[in-house]
Amino acid sequence: MRDDHDGTAEPAAALDGIRVLDIATLFAGPLAATVLGDFGAEVIKIEHPKGDPVRTHGADKDGIGLWWKMLSRNKKGITLYLGSARGQELFRDLVADADVVVENFRPGTMERWGIGYDELSRINPGLVLARVTGFGQFGPYSRRPGFGTLAEAMSGFAAITGEPDGPPTLPPFGLADGIAGITTAFGVLAALRARDTTGRGQVLDMALIEPLLTVLGPQAIVWDQLGSLPIRTGNRSTNNAPRNTYRARDGRWLAVSTSAQSIAERVMRLVGRPDLVDEPWFASGAQRALHADELDGAVAAWVAERDLDVAMEEFEKAEAAVAPIYTVADIFADPQYTALGTIGRYHDEELGEVRFPGPMFRLSETPGSVRATGPRKGRDTADVLARYGVDPAELDRLRADGVV
Repeated sequence: MRDDHDGTAEPAAALDGIRVLDIATLFAGPLAATVLGDFGAEVIKIEHPKGDPVRTHGADKDGIGLWWKMLSRNKKGITLYLGSARGQELFRDLVADADVVVENFRPGTMERWGIGYDELSRINPGLVLARVTGFGQFGPYSRRPGFGTLAEAMSGFAAITGEPDGPPTLPPFGLADGIAGITTAFGVLAALRARDTTGRGQVLDMALIEPLLTVLGPQAIVWDQLGSLPIRTGNRSTNNAPRNTYRARDGRWLAVSTSAQSIAERVMRLVGRPDLVDEPWFASGAQRALHADELDGAVAAWVAERDLDVAMEEFEKAEAAVAPIYTVADIFADPQYTALGTIGRYHDEELGEVRFPGPMFRLSETPGSVRATGPRKGRDTADVLARYGVDPAELDRLRADGVV
């Protein structure tokens, strides 16, 4: 338990007492550390003295990277050049009382610097080293540069995304990195739980190409057992219909899903085609998908005759699965997101008030929180390194030498 300012006790955070060293960049590794930090881990973000690449990635305000502010929340920020002898020495000191290191260098880089897992585990046998790369720590592609785009291409995602007569389509955001980051956070927790039993840490080898393959569903076992490959179907599904996006009279869009048979029946009755429900093929989602043109046509025509709000209201009365197609502006105004507290308001030392999504789920007893946004470069360097004997005079020398 922790004592709050008023003397009352509040539960310790779920990961209180866990210390994470985040030396990763762009984007899966840092996201894993962010998730851990949201639930109470002390995360020390170690970036190159020139600055982490995410500081200049994407949109900025007055030269201040906005993605950094969100991705580096709840992290103490220090600078340290791990390619220098003194930087490596200080890193070993940091590792001695850490629980987790998250890194995403090419395989062999940390070993070349003398801070590979053999050395780090000698210093700290309980250390969990999470290694996030494009292709994993071994195999013929292991030393290739690895980015989420390549994982999205090689996992099968791009091959099944897009219109049937169009090219394979990549997502306009870091899908593979995001999924790998969340998966890495789970892997770290699994390794820490194992440490409770064994007393020893271990290496977590996370390849960006693997989690996304699992998220894509049964295509691997379908290929194995039936020899069939998935095809691009646009917004449609091969498992059910109608399933698509539909444009309302006022130009706005909504999405309909009929994964459940009862919902499919309710949708077709709503749009004035109860006759289709009686067709023998309608009882099977896969068979409905073969008649998607007819089903989509009926739903699209019905939606096109109504403004979005009216169509939504009628769908909801019919207990059909429907949602409007949102932009992020719509998300900020939506009452469900508001009720969940998804978009939080936080104070930033450089930007003032900022708003972005906080922890991705809620724990009833030990909830996560955003305690600080991404720090100024090197904000906590002096405080953190002072724990390991670096006084102000040495800190000045290290700055002059480009070590911090």
